[in-house]
Amino acid sequence: MNKKRLKIGLFLDSFFPNIDGVVNVVDNLAKELSKYNDVIVVVPYTESVNEDKDRPYKVIRIKSLPVPFTDYRVSLMQTRINESYRILLEEKFDIIHIHSPLAIGSLGVKVAKQLNIPCIATMHTRFDFEIRKRVNNQFIIDNIISRFIKIYNSCDKCIAVNNAMKKVFKDYGYLYEPVVIYNGTDLTTCKDKEIIHKINVKYSLDEVYPVFLFVGRIIDIKNIFFILDSLKLLKEEGYKFKMIYVGDGFDLKELQKRIVEYDMQDYCVTTGMVTDRNIISGFYKRADLFLFPSLFDASSLVQIEAAVNETPGVFIEGSVTSDTVINNVSGFTSSYSVNDYKERIKEIISDKEKLKEVSKNAREMLGKSWDGIAKDTYELYLKEIEKKEL
Repeated sequence: MNKKRLKIGLFLDSFFPNIDGVVNVVDNLAKELSKYNDVIVVVPYTESVNEDKDRPYKVIRIKSLPVPFTDYRVSLMQTRINESYRILLEEKFDIIHIHSPLAIGSLGVKVAKQLNIPCIATMHTRFDFEIRKRVNNQFIIDNIISRFIKIYNSCDKCIAVNNAMKKVFKDYGYLYEPVVIYNGTDLTTCKDKEIIHKINVKYSLDEVYPVFLFVGRIIDIKNIFFILDSLKLLKEEGYKFKMIYVGDGFDLKELQKRIVEYDMQDYCVTTGMVTDRNIISGFYKRADLFLFPSLFDASSLVQIEAAVNETPGVFIEGSVTSDTVINNVSGFTSSYSVNDYKERIKEIISDKEKLKEVSKNAREMLGKSWDGIAKDTYELYLKEIEKKEL
């Protein structure tokens, strides 16, 4: 099939060397789209940009400043007389796809309007949760959300990463009907037994006690301390286990401090940043349960990665991530209580046959390839370009 080659701009407010779910989503989408399109990823500038030249797509970095008390940077607002703005206009994009409503996302909307081309937007997270963690004034919170949704309403089409996020769009005040395109993942998994053996040795794992896993940014909003508090209760009841936190983030030191305070050094370990996908797959393969009580994530990439590796997750009832699984079929849910979460973990690990069944279902029901996701996205691009040209 001959495909029309497009010049695509993907705009987001976070990128390597910072790693999170949205960064990984855009990286994978850009890799697939680059096979039959010209893709440019527009992101904040950082000093560590040496790897940009090795990517199969072009990266343009916009001047940015670090955001206090976070791992992120925010780009400086670009005006029509700004050099970066002029460079973007010269790229002559066919379509722009923004992945954030912040500064660079807003810049993408401006460039699209100036070039009279379609602008697509994907909402990846429930950003109201993160705002509430940092702001304690409802008027300010409502104002920020209103500004964000104004950006989405100005786009030609918005993408919800699952059906639950369609409702979130409406709750925020989005005026139109978003299209659903799920996030994908690499369906290949770790087959190297030596990697799993090294994980076992390094973190003192054996086959007797269950292994629990969290993968992602080590930040409070992901409910990393909720996990620890639940497991503290499990430990106090005499259960033996190993909890592995894979990732880095602003709250890593605080997490390590609390592990010591709870006297759980023999129960919980932190790995820091892990970038090798084969090793990450090895962690999933070795774990019995993926603990992910985040209320913030919309369609977490790590949730899908865990499922593909047949490691079912335990989510919070009513969260967007929980809406993507069927309880006791393709994953597990718990009420939002430290004690209830602990009790749910006990229940799950006590029924090994059920756990095995749900593990297999998780892969079959949640695993989607990036190749298929990129094709769906490309087809949406063509439709919006055609509508714009009428």
